[in-house]
Amino acid sequence: MADRLVPIISLKDFVNRKEEITKQLVKAAETAGFLTLVDHGITVDEIEKQFAISKSFFDLPAESKGKTPHDSKSNNGWEYKAQLRPSTGTYDQKESLWLQRGSQWPSEEDVPGFRDATKEFMDKCAIISNQVLSCLAIALNFPENYFLTANDPSEPDCLTQLRLIHYPASENTPEGTWRAGSHTDIGILTLLFQREGEDGLEICPGRESHSSFAMGDVFTPLPAHTGPIVVNIGDMLMAWSDDRLKSNFHRVRAKDAGKTPSRYSIAYFNQGRRGFVLQGPQKKYPPMTVGEYFIQSVQRNFARQQAIAA
Repeated sequence: MADRLVPIISLKDFVNRKEEITKQLVKAAETAGFLTLVDHGITVDEIEKQFAISKSFFDLPAESKGKTPHDSKSNNGWEYKAQLRPSTGTYDQKESLWLQRGSQWPSEEDVPGFRDATKEFMDKCAIISNQVLSCLAIALNFPENYFLTANDPSEPDCLTQLRLIHYPASENTPEGTWRAGSHTDIGILTLLFQREGEDGLEICPGRESHSSFAMGDVFTPLPAHTGPIVVNIGDMLMAWSDDRLKSNFHRVRAKDAGKTPSRYSIAYFNQGRRGFVLQGPQKKYPPMTVGEYFIQSVQRNFARQQAIAA
């Protein structure tokens, strides 16, 4: 089911195959809102190296990780089971480290080589993101480099982030326990790296509007493999495409009851430049800046969270 729902798309020979790749990307983006990339240019060894660096950070004692504290204004830094999901009314059972190029980083003393290796990994993610976004820009009748300008991580107002994620092991987990509640991603495009055998991701197509919380009834597991990149459309790109490209719900759940192993993942969130004006080619929605869109999205989620609590 997952293989049929989420197509595998090769970026091999990208320049010469761009038209073919664009058609494949658009078809996936218009339906599942998810796809899997292979032949993307980041080797398995490079991915495993970044996971090892991530684990080195999460293996630190809490007081060491806390040297890079989470800042609620920038959403950068280390947080531990602090993300409350409106869909479940519970906190996600994970810890994470949010990073931007200009944010505070773990010290060289605590995790040797962390900053240089992670920035190099982020640069590789940006290259892949730009390839996908250039195809989608063409399909939406924008200039080919439109999203490259709107999402340039070298600009100081760019909100793009890397998130290193760790779901701690548990000795007595009820079957189906939420590790991350159902949600969509607010930004433009997400690249997700998983490790072989560390399953739990489930996806659910069926959303029609970027501002609604409607979802389908069936969540489909997407097995974890080291190497392929799971890519999904975010709310912002759904709005930017006049709801043509789908930002669909996904979650992480414990597969079996009892002992649940650790799960690690790495997400690269393309989130645009705060001051860039967002409006789709059909002008279905009024123009607003990326920064304004983020504020409205947070307010929608907060209102929903309050309603659930009541």
